[in-house]
Amino acid sequence: RGGNGKPRPWRHRWGKISQYVNVFFHARNLLLLFQFNLNIISKISDFFFHVFQIIKIFSEDGMGKVVEIPADMTARDLCQFLVYKNHCVDDNSWALVEHHPALGLERCLEDHELVVQVQASMTSESKFLFRKNYAKYEFFKNPLSFFPEQMVAWCQETNGTIPPSQLLQNFLNSSSCPEIQGYLYVKEMSRKSWKKLYVFLRRSGLYFSTKGTSKEPRHLQLLADLEDSNVFTVITGRKLHNAPTDFEFCIKPNKVRNEVKELRMLCAEDEQSRTCWMTAFRLFKYGILLYQNYKIPQQRKTLLSHFSAPVRSVSENSLVAMDFSGRTGRVIDNPVEAQSAAMEEGHAWRKRSQRMNILGSPSPLHPSSLSGVIHRTQLWFHGRISREESHKMIHQQGRVDGMFLLRDSQSNPKAFVLTMCHHQKIKHFQILPCEEDGQMFLSLDDAATKFTDLIQLVEFYMLNRGVLPCKLKHPCTTVAL
Repeated sequence: RGGNGKPRPWRHRWGKISQYVNVFFHARNLLLLFQFNLNIISKISDFFFHVFQIIKIFSEDGMGKVVEIPADMTARDLCQFLVYKNHCVDDNSWALVEHHPALGLERCLEDHELVVQVQASMTSESKFLFRKNYAKYEFFKNPLSFFPEQMVAWCQETNGTIPPSQLLQNFLNSSSCPEIQGYLYVKEMSRKSWKKLYVFLRRSGLYFSTKGTSKEPRHLQLLADLEDSNVFTVITGRKLHNAPTDFEFCIKPNKVRNEVKELRMLCAEDEQSRTCWMTAFRLFKYGILLYQNYKIPQQRKTLLSHFSAPVRSVSENSLVAMDFSGRTGRVIDNPVEAQSAAMEEGHAWRKRSQRMNILGSPSPLHPSSLSGVIHRTQLWFHGRISREESHKMIHQQGRVDGMFLLRDSQSNPKAFVLTMCHHQKIKHFQILPCEEDGQMFLSLDDAATKFTDLIQLVEFYMLNRGVLPCKLKHPCTTVAL
């Protein structure tokens, strides 16, 4: 009704109703638009979350670095990125390690594995480590040392032995049927006891015989599947699991996170047997992919070798070799003469140090002398680390022939120690100072071969075996991220 008490006309009532309806529809449209924008924002955020992921990488000194990587980045690509960012030597031996401190397990990621996918199966306590692994593809170069003849055989369907020349071909060929066999200590599920069983590793899985060494199908029982599992090295030592030997390894299903009872704990008699089992597991699981991963860096080296000269920067191209031995400088046009002058200049500091010693200046072993401290800038020198720490470093980086590092001696403050690996055994050689004609030298063979500094010593034994069991080849290095 109006102010006079009379009813309002219908057109006035309809106008009010239409205003309310318009307000309602306008509010509804705003709500739908807001909901649409929320959906777009959610989809955009989901897109970037799935395209890019945050990964934290740790170095061996415990320092970490956060990197943002695409979801399709492989372990090889991430290693190449870290090598470039940290100015490391790119020798294709860097690896990404999956480390589980709670379980005491670690393994080296294969080059083709997606890092984001691996991280999805890890716990918050697990982490990635960036370090060297010289043994990653060593079995392609020397398969006989990785697969002892008594451990390799054909499956029951085929009788005979595997020729050494076809050893790897049989592992890589999915139609062939090789197997690894031998005794292993197997830890019983949810118990602390171990049983010594005769075990067979085939493409279909890991089996044990319930009757001696019988291969009959009715005597075989499945221990672990290869498809959805990975093989890990146990790094906590034998005391945690009460293992019978120090050569422990583990098959961990991908779905398992922190459940120790779901792990298949195994123990070999020696290091060579453990390496054989773990390498065969990788070959059976990934097959030809491993060989492709091994060949990619070699193919890249082949492509680069077609260039007659290394790639140089603009500033380097503007440099020329000069000779300042006369009254006026001259440009050296002959490339052979230029190379000879460069080599002579590179060794000039050693000659100057020798002349200074004759004049009565401090010896090369004195800290104030350049040759007494320059070795500390080298990647293979690790200062005052202990014997146990040097063992651990070589174990972690592959334990292949020729791996080495140098460190200060703990028993003699004036001496150094060369720690190296040969036939999976770690050996130590003490480097002692010796004096001749008032000049100090370094030697590890009772002064039969003398060197003015450690760099000269390492360069010599990288070219000559001398008294060592093999030449020095792979320096143990660490990087600070």
